[in-house]
Amino acid sequence: MTGQDLPILPPREAGTLIIVRPRDGDGLPELLMTQRAATLRFAGGAMVFPGGGVEAGDRALAGGLNAGLAPSDLAARIAAVRETIEECGLALTAMGQALPRSQSDALRQALHRGEGLDALIRDRGLRFDFEGLVPFSRWCPRPEEMRIRYDTRFYLAAIEGGHDDLVPDGAETAGLIWSSARDMLARVEAGRARVIFPTRCNLERLAQFDTIDGLIDHARTHPADLVSPWIESRDGLDHICIPEGLGYPVTARPAADALRG
Repeated sequence: MTGQDLPILPPREAGTLIIVRPRDGDGLPELLMTQRAATLRFAGGAMVFPGGGVEAGDRALAGGLNAGLAPSDLAARIAAVRETIEECGLALTAMGQALPRSQSDALRQALHRGEGLDALIRDRGLRFDFEGLVPFSRWCPRPEEMRIRYDTRFYLAAIEGGHDDLVPDGAETAGLIWSSARDMLARVEAGRARVIFPTRCNLERLAQFDTIDGLIDHARTHPADLVSPWIESRDGLDHICIPEGLGYPVTARPAADALRG
């Protein structure tokens, strides 16, 4: 069977958190980003926002909650929160609030042992405000561009300052950094960091805002419609394009530049 004969697989659903805090001094939004382990097949070594694929336990927990959200949306929110605990040791319980480091570490260890988040919530009397996450964007490659695809929903979560003592899990995550979107883009341009195309676009969109309130207001007034980039020839050059009207300041760039980061 050749590559062209392989069946088109449905995308795997995923959830990602864009966690923002005010930077000391000027209040500029700082983002929590992780560096993926270089050995990983997908985006190895790249800087990304914490998150990952939706698992069966996330869907089961979503089915037991009365949140007034679509099941797929709620499961992605749960996956984003769970993966952030596993990767970063940060457990967000509500907008602006996170569990103390000792409790977050205990949850992380339990998840790594294979315990489900639903059981941990029940047994430890925890309450997570999954509904409070603010939808920001949703990305999925087209099937002709990539055979193994993720349908990833991005959510905003603002927290107060602190959390400088977070440590990576040492498996999927090799490093953690708090950085403004502008500073991270400067690192990418200087060749000191690497990002995949959706991350770069989201960083450019995030970099437009000097305050967390302005960023959240923007997210709430722009639909988190599905973004599926396409290739289009412009002036004799292939460009990677995304839709207008979703809040992104750059909606087309030469394919060579897009892949360089």
